[in-house]
Order: sequence, then structure tokens, then C-alpha cells
Amino acid sequence: MTFGDRLGDAVARYGPLCVGVDPHPPLLASWGLDDTPDGLARFADVCLAAFAGQVSTVKPQSAFFERHGAAGIAVLERLLAGLAGTGTLSVLDVKRGDIGSTMDGYADAYLRTGAPLGADAVTLTPYLGFGSLRPGLDAAASAGRGVFVLARTSNPEGAEVQLARPLDPSVPTVAQAVVDAAAAENTGPGAGAVGVVVGATADHGLDLSALNGPVLVPGLGAQGAGPADVAARFTGVAGPVLPSASRSVLAAGPDPQALRGTAAALNDQLTGATAGRTP
Repeated sequence: MTFGDRLGDAVARYGPLCVGVDPHPPLLASWGLDDTPDGLARFADVCLAAFAGQVSTVKPQSAFFERHGAAGIAVLERLLAGLAGTGTLSVLDVKRGDIGSTMDGYADAYLRTGAPLGADAVTLTPYLGFGSLRPGLDAAASAGRGVFVLARTSNPEGAEVQLARPLDPSVPTVAQAVVDAAAAENTGPGAGAVGVVVGATADHGLDLSALNGPVLVPGLGAQGAGPADVAARFTGVAGPVLPSASRSVLAAGPDPQALRGTAAALNDQLTGATAGRTP
């Protein structure tokens, strides 16, 4: 099965919620954990127990593991391996993007078959030109993985680049050009595996109708967007829409059952709010 097909099955089974795993120092402290590799490992184990086989996707933020050096990256590897085969897909939030042999190196690290930090999907940044992502796109397709390319992010600083006019006068914004380029990758049979990242905290103004791929939607919960905002802003999307929440779910920790219950309640709200979403 392609990543797009596997993702569609996971959403159908577990609902649309993507749980962000962002073990920043204040969160570790609120769980009674030290800001050390050992504390990080305990945090990851709780998240694995709470969410594996319970939600469609889990999105670890690589930076919070990398900040602990080699020991933190080892914890991330173990978390990704633990999610594999549980029915819950992993989306590693690394936002990588470069040119030539450097992009090849990122593809080796995250996307090719046997990649040491291989997840079901990763986030990529296209702002060296969408074409610069080709090694990553090809590696993901060959390995049956997916990618989510940043298009219109939820941070206010993104607008100065993402809402700029591209060289092609037929395309209204850079963000729309990214969406259109992603759609061009999803023309084969089945569900597309090249998705985009579009924030939920403001009206994005994008035409997503031809994407034929998934949309990762950060900004749910602590950043201010609610299920009704997701429902209103992502109508007409043929692929899965994955609203992502981190702090609003992880605040229920460290008890795995409480975390699972919070995620389930938010999933129910999302499902109810988006029940009328027209493909």
C-alpha cells in the first residue's frame, strides 16, 4: 500500500487527529521529568503507551529530541520504531530542505528504505524551490513513505514569504504555487502521498481541491484554532485533513489513560465538526 492509502485507512479507523509530541523543557517539568535524555525517554515511552494504536498519526518534533544530542536522537529512533506496525503512522516534523547532495543526504537519513530515522512521513520545506526536493520526493515514493511540504504555516512571520507573488503570474501566491506543485506529484492511481502543511489559525486562501493528497493542519488547541475552524477552513479537500494538537493534549499527562482520553475527546469533536465536509 502507498502512504496515501495507509493514511486513509488510519484516519478511517482512528479519526483525523494528529497528536504532536513536543517534549520541550516546561512540559517535561510539568510531568515531573528531568530535562535529560532519561526524562525524554520516559516521556516518549508514555506517549507510545498512550497513542500507539489509538490515533491515526503521531508527529514527533525532532528539535526537542535533537537538543539532547546523540542520546536524544536515540530516543527518537526508538519512538519511531515503537510506532511502526501499530496502525498509528508517524509524521516526523523535521522541516528539511536543501539542494543537490545535501538533499540526498536528508533523503538517506529520513526517507529511503532502511533510513535510520525513517518515519511514515516527514515535513519538508520548499523555499529553495520545490524542485530542490526531488531527491526526497523520489526516495519517499520508492520507500512507500509520504511527505508534507510547507505551504501556508500558522506562524505570522510566514506570510511575508508564503503570500508573496511567484514569478509565474498565473499563480496568486507562493503558497498556492507549492500546493499546485504538490498536486502535480499526486497524479498517479490511488491516494497521493505528497501532502502540504497549512495552518488552521487563519483563513489560508488556498485552492486545495486538486491536491489529491493529505493536508497537515497545525494550530489546533493551544495555538487558538478549534474543531469548527478546521471544518470551516478545509472544505473541498479530497484527501485526509489531519488537524494537529500538541500542548492541549499533552497537558493531560503523564497518565497514559488520561492522555488517551483527552485525544479521544478531541477526535470526537473533530469528527463531529467535520462530518459535513464536502470532498
